[in-house]
Amino acid sequence: MQELGVVHTRIERADPGAVARLSELGVATVHEAMGRLGLMRPYVRPVYPGARLCGAAVTVLLQPGDNWMLHVAVEQVQPGDVVVAACTAECEDGFFGELLATSLRARGALGLVIDGGCRDVGELERMDFPVFSRAVHAKGTVKATPGSVNVPVVCANVLVNPGDVVLADGDGVVVVPAEKAAETADAGELREAKEGDKRRRLAAGELGLDLYDMRDDLRSRGLRYVG
Repeated sequence: MQELGVVHTRIERADPGAVARLSELGVATVHEAMGRLGLMRPYVRPVYPGARLCGAAVTVLLQPGDNWMLHVAVEQVQPGDVVVAACTAECEDGFFGELLATSLRARGALGLVIDGGCRDVGELERMDFPVFSRAVHAKGTVKATPGSVNVPVVCANVLVNPGDVVLADGDGVVVVPAEKAAETADAGELREAKEGDKRRRLAAGELGLDLYDMRDDLRSRGLRYVG
C-alpha cells in the first residue's frame, strides 16, 4: 500500500564513490552487469539530445495532473541527487518545466526522471538540465492534492527506493538498488574492460562468428553454406 501525505526527511543514499563509478558507465552496460534488471520502460526518453544523469534518488509520488509534491521534494534534495517522480495513475500532463528545474538546480539536483509529462524543453536544453520523461506536453497542472516524498515508487515498471542509484542516457534509464551499487560498479567495469578487448579484435577484422565461437553451435542447428 502506498503512503500518501508523508515526507521522509532522512534517507540512506547509495555510497557516493559507487555512484561516481557508475556514472562513468552506460545504461546498457549497467543493465547487463546487474543481470538484466532495473531497466525502465523505453517510453521514458531524454527531452533533448545528449542528456545524461547519474545520482541518488529522491522519490516523489504525484497525483494525476498535480505537481504539488515536486515543489515539496525540492526541499529534500541534496547535491548530487536525482529526482524520480511516479504517478498514482497514468498521466502525461506537463508536471515539470524551467522554473522547477531552476529551483532543483539551486539545491544541487542533477536532473529528473518522471513517468509523466515535461514542458519548457527548449529552456531545459539551454540550461543543460537533464530530464527523462514519459511525454513532452504543454498542458499545465494544479497544486491541490498531496502525494508523498521519499517513499518507494514504481516508475515506468521499476521499483525505486529513496537513495537508489539512477543512471540515464540515450539508451534509457536503469535503477541500481543502493545496497548493490558497489558490486554493480565492479561488474560493469569488468564488462567494459572485456568489451574494450572485443572492440579491438573486431576493429582488426576478426569476425563475431569466431570471437564468440558461434560456428559449431550454428552447424549443430543445421546451418549450411552453399556455393
